[in-house]
Amino acid sequence: MATATATAQAQAQPAMDAREWDEAAYRRGILRERDLSCRTLFRAVFFDQRDDPDPDVLLAAASSDGSLASFSLSSCISSSAPTHAAPQPVAAALVDPVCIVQAHSGPAYDVKFYNDPLQPLLFSCGDDGRIRGWRWHEMQSCLVPLSLQGDHLEPVLDLVNPQHEGPWGARSPIPENNAIAISKQDGSVFAAAGDACAYCWDVESGKCKMTFKGHTDYLHSIAVREANHQIAEVGSVHRRYIQYRTRNLRARGLVALPLMRVKVGWPVVLLVVYQFGVFFQMSASLTQIVVLLFKICCLIKIKLIVLPLFPFSSTSIQILAVGAEPALSRFTINGAVLSQIKCAPPSAFSVSMHSSGMAAVAGHGGLVDVISAFGSHLCAFRCRGLDK
Repeated sequence: MATATATAQAQAQPAMDAREWDEAAYRRGILRERDLSCRTLFRAVFFDQRDDPDPDVLLAAASSDGSLASFSLSSCISSSAPTHAAPQPVAAALVDPVCIVQAHSGPAYDVKFYNDPLQPLLFSCGDDGRIRGWRWHEMQSCLVPLSLQGDHLEPVLDLVNPQHEGPWGARSPIPENNAIAISKQDGSVFAAAGDACAYCWDVESGKCKMTFKGHTDYLHSIAVREANHQIAEVGSVHRRYIQYRTRNLRARGLVALPLMRVKVGWPVVLLVVYQFGVFFQMSASLTQIVVLLFKICCLIKIKLIVLPLFPFSSTSIQILAVGAEPALSRFTINGAVLSQIKCAPPSAFSVSMHSSGMAAVAGHGGLVDVISAFGSHLCAFRCRGLDK
């Protein structure tokens, strides 16, 4: 009689029924929730090719778990709750990617597009010292179920940083790649590595064409200016900005000599090339962006708002900056504040601009917030990672 009563009560309250308890699923759910809360998107970029017949806007993201994922903006908007105010991180929907691959054995730090009209490539770099190139159309047309993705695609290009040889034949660890830059003009990929060197790789042959030396500590960022004389700008943690000439890259195994050295007061953590100069942000604890003008070789400090700035992007008329505060700031080149919009990531590591004026802010918690050119929030979503 008592057993029948307990069974009737359990059927009346199915949430209290623990007879079919799945301990393994419960543990996987806890680990997945912790992984999502601790995961960081170090870079999220738009696929912005104007002659692409696909009207949908596509996005690629590099995660701290080493995964590389592609997303469809229309799917993200349909999965997210419609809102024009600043979305809360806990309310962000978990969105499935179109394709996800295990690109690196450690965190993936940067991702860039090699915009070829016939076969665009997606390059990624990470903590394992590798630069890998993926066919973008192959990722978008993937028919493998999401639960089976991860190792289903092979990179078309796999580059590894060289190891330095010490006494008695001992080799140093493979240095990590913190940032990459693309030069479509001569088919090169530039990498800022952790061994105080920058490397130039040929996309077609996969060979290292040039090594840039002159720094004494690991490099944070690298940028390429394709106009004029093909200059590669490199910023490092030891407070130096060095400019190189990379015009003749046909010979392989060369060591480039610095064209210009600028010693600044704080570590250079990011470089953005502008049409007449280069922006580089100085430190995570400061609120300044320094503009270096090539022609007059002078430094102009722009005082910004009181929040730590990390990565930023530039357009023809304004500067976009994100950082440790959940905000996207827009400035003029003179440092005047145009707008400040709250965003979903509590701290952001990346901001990317689309030709239509949209901005994608990515950062802690695996969050991406897409903001329109008018300042409204199109969608805020949390990127799903690989279930390990």
